[in-house]
Parts: sequence; structure tokens; C-alpha cells
Amino acid sequence: MLLSVFREKYQGEPIVVNAPGRINLLGEHLDYNLGQVMPAAIDKRIQFVISANGTDYFSITAFDLNQSQTFKINELDPGKGWLTYLKGVVQGIKNRGKEVGGVNCVFGGDIPGGAGLSSSAALCCGFAFSLNEIFDLNLTRKEIAEIAQFAEHEFAGVKCGIMDQYASLFSEPDHLLLLDCRSMEHQLIPFRQEIFSILLVDSKVKHSLADSAYNDRRKSCEEGVKILNRRYGQVNSLRDVMQKQLGEIRAEMDEITFSRCEYVLQEMERVRRGAEFLVNDDLEAFGQLMYASHQGLSQRYEVSCVETDYLVDLAKDFGLIGSRMMGGGFGGCTINLVARDQQSAFSEFVYSQYKNRFGIEPEIYPVKTARGVHRVIE
Repeated sequence: MLLSVFREKYQGEPIVVNAPGRINLLGEHLDYNLGQVMPAAIDKRIQFVISANGTDYFSITAFDLNQSQTFKINELDPGKGWLTYLKGVVQGIKNRGKEVGGVNCVFGGDIPGGAGLSSSAALCCGFAFSLNEIFDLNLTRKEIAEIAQFAEHEFAGVKCGIMDQYASLFSEPDHLLLLDCRSMEHQLIPFRQEIFSILLVDSKVKHSLADSAYNDRRKSCEEGVKILNRRYGQVNSLRDVMQKQLGEIRAEMDEITFSRCEYVLQEMERVRRGAEFLVNDDLEAFGQLMYASHQGLSQRYEVSCVETDYLVDLAKDFGLIGSRMMGGGFGGCTINLVARDQQSAFSEFVYSQYKNRFGIEPEIYPVKTARGVHRVIE
């Protein structure tokens, strides 16, 4: 479809690149606290059909939005909307002393926006990867991740961590990516889906990560680090802190800062234990950590909402292996581990109960772990 649209609109022989969205099983809000996280790419993606055009103009068509935009390579004011991210990628590449030319590009896909599946990371990583391929920039995947993060930080104004970009670039099917956001080392943890499905339930309550709440949480963690560093020294992030130390300094923190920091330290421990449970094939124990993670996100980090809390309660009432909210918070999806033979029954149950409670029809879809950003051989 996108290839035919490209050929109707542009000249030249394009390449095709797939950039996946991502889920995160454990470790929410830990990437910017330099903890470990447990994401995976999924089989929902943004596809780019793109070629060099021999000019210094970027001509971009967002197929799903039926929008086309053009910008010049030396005119990279951020602006607004989806083009902001692409301009940020170009600037990030230029900052590394790499030269790119103009391109013609059509992109589109099936990652739901605002559902916490990191469509923005897929957009930035996929575009950066495409430019790397076309112009032989010799950027590593790590450098592409950093360029994509730069675009979000400096152009879109979202102070995200690095998890989404790494998940989009380094994931493999049937695995989770255990990523250490301090050392930037990762390992693949087997996560085979023969007996269970990953089911996402979209609350249809939309949010934007650029909203103040996300950045407020980050500031709370940074404030906690300052207080802890004054007492103990050599505390550069919450990763450097033990729960005992946080307890000892509680009186010096306001309750909100303490709660935020406590959630982060508890979630770091859940990720550590979760990796062990998966290696030992103990999915039931892993699922209980997901429920505990959600409780922390709701009660201590305070980024859930009535709708996603209700969806997790429904999952627990139904007897699912595990469930929690996913993403930045304040809406979006819950992620659920469902026995394959219960998938249909649970989908019907959660749909009817949620619609009756809120008058909103949730969107429910299974996802599978998938390969990171890659070039498609047509």
C-alpha cells in the first residue's frame, strides 16, 4: 500500500523500513532513573518508504493523517506536530557531523497513538535508521537511539529516558530486552508465548507525555537524588540508593518526593526478581510482580487513573496471570498476560464490564514480541 502511494507521488527507487512500537512488562518510569527495564518490540509498527531526492528538501507524507509537509535541511525550527520529531532527527544527525540530503518519504502504520506504545520512538528511530541506510552514515544502533532521544528531548520537549528507543532498535522475537539504563548494556530474556497471550486493553483515555505530569515525576526523583546525595554522597541517580537509606532520610523529604522515590526503588527490585522468575520459567510469580507494579504506579507514583485501575481490577477478578498499566500514565493501555484458552472469554468480559462502567468501548488486541527496526526486503 505505502509503496504504491510512494510511486504515485514521487520518483526514485525507495527502501522500506519497519519500526515497531513497544510494550514494557516491568520497570515503568525507571529508564530516566537509570534502573533496569524489561521492554519488547511488538508486531505493530510504522513503515517508512523513503528515497534520496538529490535536493536539500525533505518531502514527507504521513499517510494515515493524509498530510504532507516539506522542510529544508537548514531550516529546522521545531514547529508542532509529527514533523517536529523528524526535524529533531535531522538535527541530531547533523550534530554528529554527518551529512544528509533531502528525501522523499511516505510513512504510516498501525501503532495506536496515545496508548503508551511509543509511536513517537518508532517514528524517530525508523526515520533515523532510514537516513542511516540511504546516506551510508555508519551510525550504530546505539547512536540511532541517542539521536531519536535527542529529537524527543530538544524538539518535542519530552524528557524521556532511553528505553523506548532501545526497545524499538534492539528487540528480537520471543524475548524481552533486559536493559540497564545506567550501563546501557542489555541482554535478551526468553519470553515464549506458546501457552499465553499478551493482550493490550486500551482504556481510550488519551494522554500526551508532553503534559506536565510526566516531567513533574521526573523532577520529584531528581529532588530526591539531591537530598540523598547531601546525606550520603556519590548519589547520581536513584539507582545508587538502597531502600534502607531512603527510609533513614524520610524525615528530610516531603511525602510526595518520598513516595515517588520509594516506588522507583521497589520497582527496581521487582525487575531484578522478574528476570530471575522468567529465567526459571515461573510465569505465575512474574505475573504477581506485574500486579504489585501497578499498585505502586497507582498509589505511590500516582500516574494511573480510575479507568486503568478498574481494568487491572477486572483482570485480577478474572484470574489473569498478571496485569498493570503501561506507559507514561493517565490513561493508555493495560498489559495483560492471558492464558491462550481464556483470551476470548476475558476479552468479552473486560469489554462489557468497562463499557457498562464508563460508557467507553475499550479496544482490545493481542500483540506478539517482534524484531527491532529493520529494512524490509521487497
